[in-house]
Amino acid sequence: MAKQMLIDAYRGKRTAKAPWVPYAGVHCAFLIDEPADKMLKDPELLAKGVVNAAKRYKADGIPLVFDLSVEANSVGCELKWWEDNVPSVQTHPCSSQTPAQAGLKLPDKNSGRWPVLYEAAKIAKPQLEDQDCALMGLFCGPLTLASHLAGVRIFTDVYKNPEFALEICEFAGKIGDLAAGFYAEMGCDIIAIVDPVASQIKSETFKKFVAPYCQDAIKTIHAADKTSSFFICGDCTKVMKDVCTLGTHGFAVDEQLNMNFIRDMAREHNIGFGGNLKLTLALSLGLLSPREDAIVSLAAGGQHGYTFAPG
Repeated sequence: MAKQMLIDAYRGKRTAKAPWVPYAGVHCAFLIDEPADKMLKDPELLAKGVVNAAKRYKADGIPLVFDLSVEANSVGCELKWWEDNVPSVQTHPCSSQTPAQAGLKLPDKNSGRWPVLYEAAKIAKPQLEDQDCALMGLFCGPLTLASHLAGVRIFTDVYKNPEFALEICEFAGKIGDLAAGFYAEMGCDIIAIVDPVASQIKSETFKKFVAPYCQDAIKTIHAADKTSSFFICGDCTKVMKDVCTLGTHGFAVDEQLNMNFIRDMAREHNIGFGGNLKLTLALSLGLLSPREDAIVSLAAGGQHGYTFAPG
């Protein structure tokens, strides 16, 4: 476990070896034999799960939570809870109106589940420090959060009703900026914008509806002297240049992208990159050998700005 090595890798620097981050998420609950919904509502259990997973997997860094419903819930979206998964967003207050028309207010640290995360971080942070493991804060990116607020219509509105979509994304960006500040206050060493659905749009759309609404959060992260990243899922080849020029210290991708391509993109822009252990084919289904898959990723990633992690 080596927190500084991970921070260096996220910032695109050379490291003695590739650091390792397990995106444990609700798997932390499984490891301590607790339901996911119970753990996510209880700060002591959440801290216990995260610290235990970090120790068990010898992590160099670990997210406090990997749950993209936190921000939506903090502004009034209702959730459906599950024993074996993260909660899902059930209501979309902006499905037919703007945030202002819906009466939505920006959250504070007492909104929604933020008090649970603050308390969990307070408990987990010193224990992770003892393990030389970085605490990571992951928050929902603007387009994904916009889809929570407005529902699936956001994906057609970016083309058919752009003024409405821009208003939703702008509000989502303000929430993200606050979330970044919350995680900085909690003591998170690395803070990442997680926008999985941003891979589903064109480069021009990314430039208009995603990039501008990440900037305040990135500034907040850097002003707090923390390390930033942008996590994206799926085949995001068409927006990778936009991701690399977003302004974060680095990015992370999933198993659908070629690691050689990602490595070369990251090094061209002198930023960090992470992935690409196959979560589905290797870890979940076992169709590929996890060991061989890990060796391939590590060989491709190398020791220059690379963080080994699930895709």
